[in-house]
Amino acid sequence: MDMSRFHAAFFEESREGLDTMESGLLGMEAGRSDADTINLIFRAAHSIKGGAGTFGFRYISDFTHVMETLLDEARAGKRHLDSAAISVLLTSVDVLRGMIDHAENGSGLDQPAIDASKRELDTLLTGVAPAAPTAAAAKPGSDGPECWRIVFRPYPSLFLSGNDPLRMLRELDELGARDMACFDDTLPAFAELDPVNAYLGWSFELPGSVKRGAIDDVFAWVEDQCDLVIEAIEPEPAPVVEAAPVVAEAAADAHAPSAGGGAAESSIRVGVGKVDALINLVGELVITQAMIRQRAESLDPVQFEGLLAAINQLERNSRDLQEAVMSVRMLPVDFAFSRFPRMVRDLATRLGKKVRLKTTGEQTELDKGVIEKIVDPLVHLIRNSIDHGLEAPEERRAAGKDETGTIALSAMHQGGHIVIEVTDDGRGLNRDRILRKAIERNLPIGENPSDAQVWELIFHPGFSTADTLTDVSGRGVGMDVVRRNIQALGGGVDIRSETGRGSTMTIRLPLTLAILDGMTVAVGDEVFVVPLNVVVESLQPKGDEVRTIGGGDRVLRLREDYIPMLNLAERYGIDTTASALLDTPPIAVVVESERGRIALEVDELLGQQQVVIKNLESNYRKVPGVSGATILGDGRVALIVDADGLAQHVRLKDAA
Repeated sequence: MDMSRFHAAFFEESREGLDTMESGLLGMEAGRSDADTINLIFRAAHSIKGGAGTFGFRYISDFTHVMETLLDEARAGKRHLDSAAISVLLTSVDVLRGMIDHAENGSGLDQPAIDASKRELDTLLTGVAPAAPTAAAAKPGSDGPECWRIVFRPYPSLFLSGNDPLRMLRELDELGARDMACFDDTLPAFAELDPVNAYLGWSFELPGSVKRGAIDDVFAWVEDQCDLVIEAIEPEPAPVVEAAPVVAEAAADAHAPSAGGGAAESSIRVGVGKVDALINLVGELVITQAMIRQRAESLDPVQFEGLLAAINQLERNSRDLQEAVMSVRMLPVDFAFSRFPRMVRDLATRLGKKVRLKTTGEQTELDKGVIEKIVDPLVHLIRNSIDHGLEAPEERRAAGKDETGTIALSAMHQGGHIVIEVTDDGRGLNRDRILRKAIERNLPIGENPSDAQVWELIFHPGFSTADTLTDVSGRGVGMDVVRRNIQALGGGVDIRSETGRGSTMTIRLPLTLAILDGMTVAVGDEVFVVPLNVVVESLQPKGDEVRTIGGGDRVLRLREDYIPMLNLAERYGIDTTASALLDTPPIAVVVESERGRIALEVDELLGQQQVVIKNLESNYRKVPGVSGATILGDGRVALIVDADGLAQHVRLKDAA
C-alpha cells in the first residue's frame, strides 16, 4: 500500500495535536493542572508518535516518545510539571513543529535545537526518576510480572473509527509479542463478508519487562471498541495494576485530536480546493437563478402560474443551498485566537512585563479565508499593545494599577459583519507625542483635530513614535500594514484610546468573501450594488434638506443631524446627461460604516438581490471606493460600493 497518500492527513492532524499540546501546557502554567488537561496533552503526543511510526518518520516518533514518557509520569502522578518543565515541553513542541515541517516540505532540520531539547528532556527525566530502579525494571522477572497475557477481540465497527489492528500488532511485535494465536470463530462465509467489518481476534504474551503503561498506550484509541483482557502472570506482592484504567480514561480523552474514536464517525476531511470549487459552483447557480428570475418578470402570472411558482421554489432552494455550502467554510475564530497565548507569554517574558490574556467569543464563526488572513494584523496589534500599550510592572504599581496588564481579545457578530476587538489597560495613546511626530514628518493635520483624527495619523506608512528600534517594534512597519490587509478583506479598523486607561483596536470584517445581499441602484446608465448590511435607509430629500457648505461639499439634513452627501456619478466619473433630462429628483441612500454615516446620491432604486462577489483586483485593478464586482441577471457587470472607503474619502477631504 502506498502510505504517502495519507501523509497530508497525518501532517494536518499532527499540527492540530501540537496546537492542543501548546494550549494545554499554557493552561497548566496558568494553574489548570487537572487530569483532563494532562491527559489531553499526553494523547496528542501519543497520536503524533503513533502516526509518525506508522508512516516511517522514525526521528519524529523517537523524539515524541521522550516527551510522551515525561507526560506519562505526570498523568500517573509520579511527577509535577513545574514552570521550568513546562518551558522545556513548550520548546520541544516548537522543535517538533520544525521536524514535521521538514517531513512535509523538506525544510532544513535544526539539529542543534533538537539535540538541546533532547538533553533538557533527558535531564528532567533522569533528574527526578532514579536510574537504578529503571534499569532493574527492565530485567525480566526482577520486579515485574513474569509475563503479560493479553486477549484482544475488536468489535466489528473498529475499522469505521479509523483504527487498524495491523498497526497495533506491529507495535506489539516491537514490544516482543510471542505465542500469538488468532481467533476466527466469528468469521462468516465468504459471500457474507463485509470489508468494513473486523472479524478476527488475537491472544498473545508479552515479556514481563514491558511496562503496563506501554501496553495501555497500544490500545489507548480502541479501549471502547473491543473486548480487552490484560492479565499479569505471577505479579509482585505490590500489584502492578489494581484496576484497568482503560475505560476510565476514555471519556477524558474524547476531545483529543485523532483520526480515531467517535470523531471519525461524525466528520470527514475535505480539501479546501474542493470546498472552494463547490462554493464557486453555488455562486454561478445564484447568478443563473437571478437570470431566470429576471426573464420571468415579463411573464403573465396567470398563464405561467406553475412556472413562476417553480422559480420561487428554486430561489428558496438556491438560498438554502448557498447558506449550507457557505457554512462548510465557516470556522470558529478560535482557530486564530488559539495561537496568541503562546505569543503573549514569550513576548511578555522578553520585555520583562506581566501580561494576562483574556479571550471571549472564540466560538464566533468566520469564513476560513478571512481567518487565515486576519492572523497577521492581529499579531501586529497584540505586539503593539504589549510593547507600547502596557507599562512595566513597577510603572503600573506606581500608577495604582495591577502589576499584571490585561489584553482582551473578543469577537462578536454585528449585523452582517464580525467585530474583533483588541483591548489593553495600559497607558493609552499619547496625543501630544503623535502630533509632534506628525508635524516633524509634515503629515496633513487639520486645525484643532479631534482625537479620532489624531489616532488616524498612526496609520500613515512609516509612522512611529518609538525613539529606539527593537526587534519588536519601532521601525514604522505595522499599523499601515494592518489597515491595508484588513481593507483588502473588505473590512476596516478603528481606534479608541484614553490616557492612562488603555486603548481598543476594533476590526470590522465581512462574514464571508463570496456572496452578499445587496441593494441595486442606478447611477446614469450604470448599475451599482450597495451591500444591504450597511444600508440604514433611503429617501427622496426635499430641496431645503440638502445644503452646500464651504468648498462645495454638500450635507443632508436627516432629522436633527447633518451627514455628508456624496454624488456617486461624480465620484465614479459617470455621465448622467440622459438621466438629467428626465428631471427626476435624486434619491439618497444612507449608509453606515465604522467611520460614520454618509448619504449616497443615486438616480433610482432597482431592487434587492443576492450577488456573488468577484475579485476586481485579480481581474482588473484596485478601484478606490469599490470593494468588488458581480454579474447581474442580464449578464452585465456591476460594481459593489465600498461604503467604508467612500466614508474615509469624505473624512480625509474634510480633514484637509
